[in-house]
Amino acid sequence: MKLLELPLNCFFILFFISSTLGAFDLSVVVTGMRNQDGELQVSLYNKDGTIPDKELKNYYKTKRVKIEGKKTKVVFFNLPEGRYAVNVFHDENNNHKIDKGFILPTEGVGLSNFEIVSLFKLPDFQKASFLLEQDKTVQLKLIYF
Repeated sequence: MKLLELPLNCFFILFFISSTLGAFDLSVVVTGMRNQDGELQVSLYNKDGTIPDKELKNYYKTKRVKIEGKKTKVVFFNLPEGRYAVNVFHDENNNHKIDKGFILPTEGVGLSNFEIVSLFKLPDFQKASFLLEQDKTVQLKLIYF
């Protein structure tokens, strides 16, 4: 049988299978919100030098979600294998930026592989990243200063 004689739906099935090989889902579970005001912005990074991201523009993918309860889950589907880092911030006033006091954020922030962020423990992509080579769940607890 020639390839061109295959039914059209076979091509769609083959395309779907080939496009999902090596693709993984990343679940991000965020806890520690001090209230349910505003939204969470969960951003995914996949390149060295993209963190810190003070202007929230260097991300690979991002999602904004309402806070419901004490735990919020966000899923990024069909990601290629590779190194990723996750950054979360609690945008309490929905202005799409991290509000700051004198130096530190006044809204909650979280970063993969970081339980503490300080002037002495500054984040970067290498420290915050992890290898995604299968479906994975990352848990982040927000930090408020």
